[in-house]
Amino acid sequence: MTGTTERRYRLGVDVGGTFTDIVLADAATGELVPDKVPSDAEQPARAVLAGVRGVLERAGVVPGQVEYFSHGQTFALNTVLQRSGARVGLLVTRGFPDLLAIGRLRLDDPIDLFTAERTPLVAEADVREIGERVTVDGEVVRALDPDEIRRAVRGLVADGVQAVAVTFLHSHLHPAHERAAAAVIAEEFPDLPVACSGQLWPEEKEYERATVAVLAAHVGGALGAYLDHLATELRGLGLTCPLHITKSNGGVASIDREPGEMLLAAVETLLSGPASGVAGTIRLATAAGVDRLITMDMGGTSVDCAVVDGAVPYSTESLIGEFPLIIPSVEVSSIGAGGGSIIRVDPAGVLKVGPRSAGARPGPACYGRGGTEPTLTDAYVVCGYLDPADFAAGTVEIDVDAARAALEPVATRLGLGLEETAEAAVSVATAMMHAQLMPLCAQHGIDPAELVMVAYGGAGPVQAALLARALNMPEVFIPASPGTLCAYGALATDMRVDLVAPVAAVTDEVLCQTWDDLAAQARSWYEAQDHTLHPDVRITRWADVQLDGQSFTLPVVVGDGVPATVAALRDAFVRDYLQAYAVDPGDAKIDVRSLRITLAATAALPQADWRATNAVEALPHLIIENGRVVKGRVYRRPGLAAGAELTGPAVVSAPDTTVFVPSGFRARVDRFGNLRMRAERQEDNADA
Repeated sequence: MTGTTERRYRLGVDVGGTFTDIVLADAATGELVPDKVPSDAEQPARAVLAGVRGVLERAGVVPGQVEYFSHGQTFALNTVLQRSGARVGLLVTRGFPDLLAIGRLRLDDPIDLFTAERTPLVAEADVREIGERVTVDGEVVRALDPDEIRRAVRGLVADGVQAVAVTFLHSHLHPAHERAAAAVIAEEFPDLPVACSGQLWPEEKEYERATVAVLAAHVGGALGAYLDHLATELRGLGLTCPLHITKSNGGVASIDREPGEMLLAAVETLLSGPASGVAGTIRLATAAGVDRLITMDMGGTSVDCAVVDGAVPYSTESLIGEFPLIIPSVEVSSIGAGGGSIIRVDPAGVLKVGPRSAGARPGPACYGRGGTEPTLTDAYVVCGYLDPADFAAGTVEIDVDAARAALEPVATRLGLGLEETAEAAVSVATAMMHAQLMPLCAQHGIDPAELVMVAYGGAGPVQAALLARALNMPEVFIPASPGTLCAYGALATDMRVDLVAPVAAVTDEVLCQTWDDLAAQARSWYEAQDHTLHPDVRITRWADVQLDGQSFTLPVVVGDGVPATVAALRDAFVRDYLQAYAVDPGDAKIDVRSLRITLAATAALPQADWRATNAVEALPHLIIENGRVVKGRVYRRPGLAAGAELTGPAVVSAPDTTVFVPSGFRARVDRFGNLRMRAERQEDNADA
């Protein structure tokens, strides 16, 4: 690459708990320059700046050549999980002060007699009941008293509340009282963030809608400050291009927002990083001819998985810690086992992995940063799944003796040898992932043996083949730069917005008018974005439909060219209901609860053919398998050209990750640099 002004580049960044990943892409060729820097928990923007500066210098690119920047982050999510955001006060309709505490009365584990009671994000003392009431039909039973709002908010602010959420009964259909309350609060306290549930996400279910408002109030101020600081620093670095942030729905939106819009952004970006990883995976896998897959994003703290059957999987029932999120999000399931997960023996003498993690600092013992507790990465080192001589392109020195010393107390407690203990820990992690993924596939009615596993993240390619073998999956797909795939997803994903509107009585006219109104809002949002690089717009019409008298809806898509009629919607619902439940609903009456619109605009980004940059090397290496030391090989990823093949046991070291190829597997490099692993007994069926 050169520093000439004619060439243009795009930057994708993913801020993880352990590392911040950066990908610089040549806009014309798709050629990638990846990089990783340690994350900074106290100042996440500092790591982003360091990474951007470093990758530009490496590539010889000046900031003015960058035409696009997008980043995913865990800042908002961590703020919620750590409950470190603003102290929130909640205004509710009189008679509903326990709205958050009661929730849905569902226990995480109904047979655990010692299940801890959930703690709402708003303290009981910070809830205020307001004497207003509107019926579901819109009849005002008790009018809103502005003086009562003033007294309530004055008391909350005097007590130390820093933001307010407002959730009145039936406000998704009739938001006038919430809006009036927000106007009164703005007059009294102009700088106080106010999140109104009916304005943020007008969908039924008071508890879930209230949770959206509370999450927005809790996170909005902190996220706004972070994004303002990041934008200022990036501009100071010399970037003049549009700046974007990835959203939970797998899309991107502009960082530059009005203060009121930041509240919605706070909840729209809670699953920012994992969502962009799934979107990036689908982009790469589709180009390689794979459209049915399980994503496996394994970093330092957790494994995030998604089942993809031809399209991005979405859910309106995601969980953020213990809080429900009804805003459409990429359906990702998290498992508390990552490369930094602590290995321990519980009081009953059972070997456990995670969920506690060593994080970036001090990190695994083998990193030599002061960590002394054994982690899964230390187990990988002892088993020989990593190459100490070429880990992270030599930027991280692996201390094998420190890894062994950290595992020694666990081995002593179990009465096993070091190697046996390390392999047992890896097996426990594999079993944890297997136990999570089997029910996930069953929920989708899919046999994992029909899917391809796409592994990425810093630790995913180490663990992937072992997990695929346990699930009887035919192939493991390792992207060319798996350690930075979420960052790639940030720059390759669509610009996307989801909108919802409640409906009462549904007619053909209501369907047509509501969908048209939502589509107009979506296009208005799109026009307000810098969409130069996202020119191809698609609009999808959705509806949440259930049988009359039932309590759970199905998301039903009415495709392009299909008329916006109740009859067409019913035909689509019958098809989806039969597929979901294997039951034909017949002539039963349907109940349409809400209508949705999704606008997605695609960014064109070519994918470069893989070019080996070094001569191929195959160095002898010892690996532990089934309690025995076996002779294997170490390969350097940059030296493996397209078409290269290798057999396990082997370790493939790359600048951003390591791939472990167990015995019985054969791996091949495709034209894009993806490493395709198959069990040798299935090689006859492999693609050419």
